[in-house]
Amino acid sequence: MIPARLEPILSGDALAPALADLLASAGFQVFLVGGTVRDLLLGNAHTDLDFATNARPEQVKQAVLGWADEVFSTGEAFGTIGVIKDGQLMEITTFRSEVYRDDSRKPQVEYASDIETDLGRRDFTVNAIALRLPEPEMVDPHNGLTDLGAKLLRTPLGPEISFGDDPLRMLRLYRFMSTLGFKATPAALAAVATMRDRLSIVSAERIRDELSKLIVGDHVTIALEGLVESRLADEFLPEFTALADAHDPHQRHKDVLAHTVAVVAKTSPALELRLAALLHDIGKPDTLSIEDRKVSFHHHEVVGSRMAKARLQELKYPKPIVTDVARLVYLHMRPHTYALGWTDRAVRRYVRDAGHLLVDLNELVRCDVTTRNEKRARQIERRIDELEQRIAELRQQEELDKLRPPIDGNEVMAYLGISPGPAVGEAMEMLMEYRLDEGPFEVEEAHRLLDEWAAQRGIERS
Repeated sequence: MIPARLEPILSGDALAPALADLLASAGFQVFLVGGTVRDLLLGNAHTDLDFATNARPEQVKQAVLGWADEVFSTGEAFGTIGVIKDGQLMEITTFRSEVYRDDSRKPQVEYASDIETDLGRRDFTVNAIALRLPEPEMVDPHNGLTDLGAKLLRTPLGPEISFGDDPLRMLRLYRFMSTLGFKATPAALAAVATMRDRLSIVSAERIRDELSKLIVGDHVTIALEGLVESRLADEFLPEFTALADAHDPHQRHKDVLAHTVAVVAKTSPALELRLAALLHDIGKPDTLSIEDRKVSFHHHEVVGSRMAKARLQELKYPKPIVTDVARLVYLHMRPHTYALGWTDRAVRRYVRDAGHLLVDLNELVRCDVTTRNEKRARQIERRIDELEQRIAELRQQEELDKLRPPIDGNEVMAYLGISPGPAVGEAMEMLMEYRLDEGPFEVEEAHRLLDEWAAQRGIERS
């Protein structure tokens, strides 16, 4: 019997049956598989369609020739052909069995002859459910439907075998805990704890992609706690587990790790923001100081920003993400330095320094408040409220989003009669500082300031 939630994918005008008819008419078996089936059964949104077949890549390309709008062969080495039809991406993969060998960072692909073998090599039973097409029939050799109903993550084979075949599955276990809210079997958790060092053979790019999906999950708390408990995080994010050591003997800062997890869970599920929340306090263990029973983490945001940048670079994150996350970590303590109130000058500098990250930075600062001291929490919230109000007020009075002097570098060179060089940058920096301190000013005032600046440096206008 076919579950009702799968019926829309089987309707007469759906693409899945049409593709299945093409392959079946060429004499091949075809199955809808993996996350596509899982998400349909859960009633979750799905985007791409994944198929498994006994046809080899060249045979798949031949079968879809003339039907598909586009065909991609970038995954052919791994047995996968991509197809686009009417804007829908479909991936068709030959039955396979892939494993890591020794210390290889890339899986070796071996083709299989049947769907049961193919499903057995998948990561978890909930992803090892197939729908035979074009004549619909459920194929579930590992009781994935039962585990799906129980919201349980279990490996089709023993976890030692599955994780040994592809160590990334250990991290994927926590990714699905975060995104689906499922629990893992005790056997799977125990295997991670004993096999975690095998993750070292997996490429940084694959680890990065799993972390990016994990960090934006709706159930991120249980996943992050699991990564620490199993020590799997030590293999790719040791700065995170080190937060457990950033406490003091007087118990005033007894759990920076728990605080960090709470901050991540409070933030919106946007990648850069969640990564910044994850890393915002990683500088604390290195800056911990205890004097007269008072604990401090002076400049932990500066140290943490450098650490965050280095770690994200090692994980091969794109440069814009690395830059943005490091900037958010660096600035997350800035609002606390204005406890006595926000002057126009302070607001301008805050907006300038935050740039396009202003909204994310304000959210991070708010979410960073996890204290149980309600009075202190209200004080911090009022401080952020005041900041946002002052930004709104100044934005009405000035072009806060376009903080710059009334003239540019070319006009500076023309007015002073100087050539391109360091002096131009110094002059522009002087004008920007004046803009931040005093607000908007006219071109005439800029010329006056340049005259004074040039005279002080012995620069004669030509």
